[in-house]
Amino acid sequence: MTDVAGVTPGQVAGRNRQSLGDLVKATEIDLRLFGMVLALVVIWIGLGLANPVILEPVNFLTFSVQAASTAVLATGMVLVIVSRNIDLSVGSVVGLIGMGYAVFMADIVPTTIGLGNPIGWIIALALGILFGALIGAFQGFLIAYAEIPSFVVTLGGLLGFRGLIWQFSGGTTVAPNLPTFNLLGGGPEGSLGGIWAWLLGAIISVAAVLLLLSARRTRRKYGFPLRPMWAEAAIAVVSVLAIFAGVFVANSYHWPPGLATAYAQAHGIAEPPGGLVIEAGIPIPLLIVIGVTIAMTFLSTRRRFGRDIFAYGGNPIAAELAGINTRWVVMRTFILMGILCAISAAIASARLNGGTLDLGTGYELYVIAAAVIGGTSFAGGIGTIPGAILGALVMQSLQYGLGFLGFNSPQVNMVAAVVLVAVVGIDSWNRRRAR
Repeated sequence: MTDVAGVTPGQVAGRNRQSLGDLVKATEIDLRLFGMVLALVVIWIGLGLANPVILEPVNFLTFSVQAASTAVLATGMVLVIVSRNIDLSVGSVVGLIGMGYAVFMADIVPTTIGLGNPIGWIIALALGILFGALIGAFQGFLIAYAEIPSFVVTLGGLLGFRGLIWQFSGGTTVAPNLPTFNLLGGGPEGSLGGIWAWLLGAIISVAAVLLLLSARRTRRKYGFPLRPMWAEAAIAVVSVLAIFAGVFVANSYHWPPGLATAYAQAHGIAEPPGGLVIEAGIPIPLLIVIGVTIAMTFLSTRRRFGRDIFAYGGNPIAAELAGINTRWVVMRTFILMGILCAISAAIASARLNGGTLDLGTGYELYVIAAAVIGGTSFAGGIGTIPGAILGALVMQSLQYGLGFLGFNSPQVNMVAAVVLVAVVGIDSWNRRRAR
């Protein structure tokens, strides 16, 4: 016996039932990024099972701050690789600019404006960004206009800039000890603080919800398909919970007792029984990463410059025929990479309170790995900024966690190599299957 249109009741029920895959598709979540988040959680759980101490808030904050320098660089490396180029010089550029910060603050600031002047770090950072942009412009010009392969140019930069660090510093470590600049490296005093961290979390949460509502209104305005309301609500709830969970973890770390006591004495605060408890909040390096991620995502998805990069990476000939000044696009990409190197150098040198000869060594490998693990394709035209940030967290979680468990550096590198090759291999297999 059949029902309407000759369809059996079992067929109607089967068609109306939605599978888990259908529900996931309804949310329009990037499955690769979702898989990266799951992989990161699995890594944390695995490390926690091996040693529960790793999951303490202080360790989460430590490896997150350690990942900040490479995460900033990874956002730029996405655009470089999307444009079918590569930058092997980022580690050496970071080291050179970091040494430049140290020499400027140690030799010039004391004799001009004075170490206690609060604008000293601003001048240093501005000069570093200008220096980074000039380095990027120089390399970008050789690649885009002189048509020298980016691999060759940046490999030369890797070797040449590393040599300049030694020449610049005289082969010694330079430690300027500029307190305001050192705050960029994090630490208890280089953090936002408990109350301000909760306030920032609330602001970001409201902004996330407003962005979802704005995107839905835009889709409705232009007649595009809309996500189900339950999917919109689920994404909003998960986003807000993730933001406040991050703030909770950051505020779970408190200033060391000795430092809290010194702070109380310096500010005339009477310590309560048991000592003064000060929530550290979100470290400044993570605030920088958040700001860079937002800016780079906006640039790559909402501005013509970003669309031109992806168009060029997808098909250089078609992009040029469409009227895109492809050489200028490539050059600007490397200028942007140089600016990000300056920001990364500020974080790294501030954490070390100076410039060292090996600052930035090996960064290029982890930055490229973070971008590729995050979904950037060496074939060009494909990549995401959030994916690169997740990739940086995956790499740093492995490096920090395995080191915490007693693995030496060569063993950590072997694990990182296996993860990198496995992720790229799985991605290539998925792309072949999707054709």
